Amino acid sequence: MALALIWGCSFWWVRVSLGWLSPIGVAFVRLLLGSVVLMFASAVARVGLIRHRRTIVHVAVVALLLNALPFSLFAFGQRNVTSVTAGVVNATTPLFALLFGYLVLPQERPNRRQISGLLTGFAGVLVVLGVWRTAPAGTWGGIVLCLLAVSCYGVAFPYARRYIAPIGIQPLSLATVQVLMGALLLLPVAAVSGITKDSGISPDAGEIAAILLLGCLGSGLAYVLNFTIIERAGSTTASAVTYITPVVAIIVGISFLGEALSWNQLLGAVVIIAVVARTKRDVAPRISRDQTVQPVP
Repeated sequence: MALALIWGCSFWWVRVSLGWLSPIGVAFVRLLLGSVVLMFASAVARVGLIRHRRTIVHVAVVALLLNALPFSLFAFGQRNVTSVTAGVVNATTPLFALLFGYLVLPQERPNRRQISGLLTGFAGVLVVLGVWRTAPAGTWGGIVLCLLAVSCYGVAFPYARRYIAPIGIQPLSLATVQVLMGALLLLPVAAVSGITKDSGISPDAGEIAAILLLGCLGSGLAYVLNFTIIERAGSTTASAVTYITPVVAIIVGISFLGEALSWNQLLGAVVIIAVVARTKRDVAPRISRDQTVQPVP
């Protein structure tokens, strides 16, 4: 529940942080803060970091796909869509992981039940988006960016399964290097584009608190919690966060940002969560094995 609360609140914190920081700034600062927290946790646990050059290259690819790129895309997208919408779209992560797993891992062939589950799940996405409605171009652009972010997660999971999971790296070490690499990848972009929206803007206490919580908790402590759950309760229990996170995102978006929840968003969210639960035997073990590199959101 603590893990779901942190990840569910992340969309709220992103939205508030955008009042002060640029989208790239939000992604970079949260990764920088998260890497500091994880390096401290690794030092306390006396966990060594990855040094093998080839492994670091693979981790850098995962950091790009699971951290730097999607965090930036979500931040850009949330300038035009609500945190509720972003949270519900993020709930489709297991569906995208399953889809891309079928496409890039030839040994995994979907059966009819799995195909029907995927089709139903993506139909739920269309319901959430309300494709029959006319919306401003900026809104649709934000939705596309959020979907691209989730697609990055979907591509990254089979990549991690193929190139990183067989190595057997200690999870905390992997997460620390991954988040640090994500920050380093964004560093030159942030240096060129700028971290804040405007040099003349001074952040208020809420905006500072939001980015601190997003980085230290969402991109730092959440990993430690995730690994602890897997170790003590198993991967199946850890995968349950997938169902709770969008519910938290909806609640905090309505409660603290005054966002509205339309009937189609609620219906689509129920469909998506139900489909993810239905395909749990296929998705949960696969996602859980890769949760050493999973940053959702």
